[in-house]
Formats: sequence, structure tokens, C-alpha cells
Amino acid sequence: MKITVVGAGNVGATLAQRLVDRELANEVVLTDVVEGLPQGKGLDMLESSPVVGSDVRVAGANDYDATAGSDIIVITAGIARKPGMSRDDLLSTNAGVLKSVTEQVAPRSPKSIIVVVSNPLDVMVYVALKVSGFDRNRVIGMAGVLDTARFRSFIAAELNVSVEDVQAFVLGGHGDSMVPLVRYTSVAGIPLTELMPADKIEAMVKRTRQGGAEIVGLLKTGSAYYAPSAAVVQMVESMVKDKKRILPCSVYLQGEYGMKDVVIGVPVKLGRKGMEQVVEIKLTDSEKAELTKSAEDVKANMAKVKFS
Repeated sequence: MKITVVGAGNVGATLAQRLVDRELANEVVLTDVVEGLPQGKGLDMLESSPVVGSDVRVAGANDYDATAGSDIIVITAGIARKPGMSRDDLLSTNAGVLKSVTEQVAPRSPKSIIVVVSNPLDVMVYVALKVSGFDRNRVIGMAGVLDTARFRSFIAAELNVSVEDVQAFVLGGHGDSMVPLVRYTSVAGIPLTELMPADKIEAMVKRTRQGGAEIVGLLKTGSAYYAPSAAVVQMVESMVKDKKRILPCSVYLQGEYGMKDVVIGVPVKLGRKGMEQVVEIKLTDSEKAELTKSAEDVKANMAKVKFS
């Protein structure tokens, strides 16, 4: 198993370290355009291996030849948000980055699965899908796992319970119109609505939608990377080990949920072949309306991308 991480910034480097620590690959390649950066971080990770007990080979590179033959490619490259910016503000710059990266990695690893982390997430998945020419099951976006993790962590803190007992789904686009499904949220099987008043739940939903902006506002010079990298690891582990976990991920829909030709977050089964199934759950009319609104927001941004 060979995994490439494109982008040696905070998200990419933290992800690579997590992959090494958990031995989810035989080889991890870290690439970046900044000379010496991926090589230095890769060597540092390699030197940590005896301490953590990991036999993963780690290498850093500025060229894409080192990525050849990868089984999974995670793209984290692109500019990060600054305070006051929305994810959509990154569209033009990061679309160019995604095009360039995908044009380089896809031909070198034609059988790989691409996991996109760069923002605006759903649109960047669309870019990677179109440029690579891969089947939709092999181009997947990390967003729903992260948004759900934020929702779960806020609920656990509010109720003073273990995060392990909080189950939830956050669907839709990775933006302000994301859809935390309260009706499918529970704590040890107990519906959230039986444990928390409506106003508290609404506060949790609002904070989840603004979760990324909250961190950007605090950091001032960057965006989140611990939680995003952990979310990618959960997805990668399910694929590497063929665990077939049901996780909310950003994928290209072809009729599911009554939607077509749009990339949004929905529950999917992740296995060795990538996205093996879109899991369609029953939604109320209001939930469908929210999901449709979120999809429309994504479609509007997809239309702004030029491929010529």
C-alpha cells in the first residue's frame, strides 16, 4: 500500500504523520512545491519511526514522479482561509491548484483513489473528477466526516458524555448550508431531542456550520488541521482495511437523493474500491429542502469553474 499526500502544510504533514503512526501504508510520499519542505518533514517523520514502532517508509519530494503507483492520493494543496473569508472565496486559486495537481498525479497512478481535502471542498472534488477522468467511486471528498466530528464533539461537551457514544450525520455541501441531521443524532441510542432542549440543539447546529470559521478566527494565520487530518485517516483506514464503514463523504451524485450532476456530502460505504455505495436514507420534506438548498449553493460554484 502506497499513499501520497500532496501538500506538506499543516493538514498534509499532520495527516502524513498520522498515517505513519498507524501504519496504514508500507510507503508514504509527501510532496510539495516548496523546495526542501516535504523532504525535511518526511525525514523528521522517518526518524520518529523507531520511537512509535512504525516500519512505514517515508519520503518527501518536489516532483510528482515519486508518487507513481500510489493506491491512494490525498490532495491537501491550496491556500488556506484567513479571517473573514468563506471557503468559496478560495475557489479560483484552488481550482487552478487542483487542476495542476490532478493532471500530474492521475496519469502516474491511474488505478488510485483520490481523496480531496482542499476548499471549497465539494467544487474541488468536481475539479479532480473531471480532470482525472476517473470513475466517481475513486474521487471522494473529506468534509462530512469532519463536520460530523465537530457536531459530535460539541454535543458530547454539552452533555458531558463520551464522544464515542454520540452518533450523527452531517450532509450537504461543506459550507454554511451544510445539513446536520438532528433526527438521526443520538447518544448511546437515545435521540438527542430527548436529552437536549431545542434551543441548545440549534446552537450546536449553528456552531457546527461555523466550525471552520471559528478556528480560522482564533488562529488568524491559518485554518484547522488536526481534525481534518483525523477525518481523512478514518476514511483512508476504511478503504485500506476494506472495513466498508458508512461515512458522510462528498461524492458526485447521479440520481441519488433526486439529485444529479452535483457533488455534495451524503452517507457512503467506503471500502477497498473507494466509494462502493451511496446510502440513501429517508428525509423529511424540510430535510430534503435543506439538502436541495445546499446542493444548489454547490452547483452555483461548480458553474464558475472553467476547464479550458
